[in-house]
Amino acid sequence: MVKKKIDVLVVGCGNMGTSHARAYHKLEGFKIAGLVSRRPDSRNRLSKELGGLPTFGDYLQALSETQPDAVCISTYPSTHAEYTIKALEAGAHVFVEKPIAETVEDAEAVVRAAEDTGKKVVVGYILRHHPGWQKFIGYAKELGKPLVMRMNLNQQSTGSEWDVHKSIMEAMSPIVDCGVHYVDVMCQMTEARPTHVHAIGARLTDELKPGMYNYGQLQVVFDDGSVGWYESGWGPMISEQAYFVKDVFGPKGSVSISKKTFDQPRGASADIGEHTKVNRLHLHPAELNSNGKLAKDDEMIETPDEPGHDKLCYFEQEYFLKAIREDLDLSDHLEQVVFTLKIVLASDESVLTGKAVEL
Repeated sequence: MVKKKIDVLVVGCGNMGTSHARAYHKLEGFKIAGLVSRRPDSRNRLSKELGGLPTFGDYLQALSETQPDAVCISTYPSTHAEYTIKALEAGAHVFVEKPIAETVEDAEAVVRAAEDTGKKVVVGYILRHHPGWQKFIGYAKELGKPLVMRMNLNQQSTGSEWDVHKSIMEAMSPIVDCGVHYVDVMCQMTEARPTHVHAIGARLTDELKPGMYNYGQLQVVFDDGSVGWYESGWGPMISEQAYFVKDVFGPKGSVSISKKTFDQPRGASADIGEHTKVNRLHLHPAELNSNGKLAKDDEMIETPDEPGHDKLCYFEQEYFLKAIREDLDLSDHLEQVVFTLKIVLASDESVLTGKAVEL
């Protein structure tokens, strides 16, 4: 028996929406019901690329006219919760980009709506679907406890990238928008609960609304003694020296994503395709010999199955399809999504108050 294709409405035709639409176009289980964007040029461009698809400038109109089985939301974060709940109430499953909402209250409202309607909600934690990052997390778990986790993603953004970042910062800081990914990774590595968070921030431009900052660093403490920091800055003034640090060490040694990120071409750090790439892992064992010297050589682990950005989005949509077709229980996924949002929002609170926040 051939299963009915799932009609999916794609909302948002920027970087993420385009990659997700390409995935739906390739996957046998989906059929794109329409493309939604406030910008005619972006929705028309994507429609042409995918062979001619219905396009809409208004989300609610598109939802009413297409009556889709599923909705993919890749718009600005300020719309995520509202659009997701509207889709659930219309009887559709939802894939929504991170963060799930701007506030914990809105995130919890989305979870309740998913429970009430019995529909699936998958949030775009893209690193969970990356084979290289899965290896990175696996090796980190073998280093003993406690762990020290150091991560950043600074972007020297200009032009259209800076315009996008400024639009995001109308609602949230860089450590909130991107931090959910890396706090989620830290939680997977430690399998422990964060106890409190402290953060600092700096406002490096007058182009932002009052109270917003475009550089931040958060520090998280876990109940097993592990600690982690994440740093993120956006804008034309951001340094690209070591913009990509992903490094973990514990009693038994360390593992790092090994990328040559010093002295990049100007603006290279804003290339979204590079943000998830691993290339290779650097394993360092801490074992000493009888002379007190390191007993084993470091090891470089290549990751030849490196997926590009479109392929990672394909993996995400394969999982979305599986969740719908196999009626997967996503309660743990949504619980973690809400909890990681709590952590990064607590970081924002810490920046404003100058105090550590208990979780």
